[in-house]
Amino acid sequence: MNEMNLLILALIIFGISFAMTMTGRGGGNFYVLTLVLAGFSMYESASTGQFILFVSAVFATFIFGKKKRVEWKLVFVIGSLTALSAFFGGFFAHYFSGKSLKFVFSFFLLIAALSMLRSKEHKKSLSTRNEKGFWYLKSGEFQYRINLKIAIPIIIATGFGAGMVGVSGGSFLVPLMVLACGVPMNIAVGTSTTMVAGTAFMGFVGHLVTGHFSFSTALPLAIAAAIGGLFGSSFALKTKPKILKTVFAFTTFLAAIIMVINAILSK
Repeated sequence: MNEMNLLILALIIFGISFAMTMTGRGGGNFYVLTLVLAGFSMYESASTGQFILFVSAVFATFIFGKKKRVEWKLVFVIGSLTALSAFFGGFFAHYFSGKSLKFVFSFFLLIAALSMLRSKEHKKSLSTRNEKGFWYLKSGEFQYRINLKIAIPIIIATGFGAGMVGVSGGSFLVPLMVLACGVPMNIAVGTSTTMVAGTAFMGFVGHLVTGHFSFSTALPLAIAAAIGGLFGSSFALKTKPKILKTVFAFTTFLAAIIMVINAILSK
């Protein structure tokens, strides 16, 4: 890839990073889609996308953490589960054809789009009742509970699938936290972004073992994503989550359609 094409690709990556970090997704699915359409193999796109995602998420986490938009208890518990399962997803990805991964990728995108459209803000609840199988947390004036029997299997499946196709899992972590766990949207976005960093790193390591990675190409793209992550997270603190969720859902649906077409046309 020549310098001009790499510069154009870096600008696109910057735009994706800016837009996606506003919703806590990270943008791994769009990174992979962009790289695939730019001519990279699905395997290299997945590994490079995970690396880019990791870098951008780390910089975005710095902004969210500074403004106390990260629930660290959720990061360590849920993040550890998704990161570990993402490693195995990335490691076993090479057992599947690139075309089949594209269809899996598209399926994940459609789930994300529908989940974001259905998500609603939870009203604050100060109930102190404790029940077995639930984990109670409080962030500011909001108290919420997590149904562990439902959340843990979904979290593990999300991490494995995300690592396999080279996405962050943020597309599913945010709806999971908001819908199933009652986490306030502003906390969910910051917390998801932080977890995305761990998931992306473990997924990248899983792909790296198979040798599908070019550091010389990934580095300038990662720098562009890091800058986009800083600006995107800062902008998220000033933007209404409801507007961002709607825009995100429709762009995700569009990305899924494009990937399906690409998979059908590929040999």
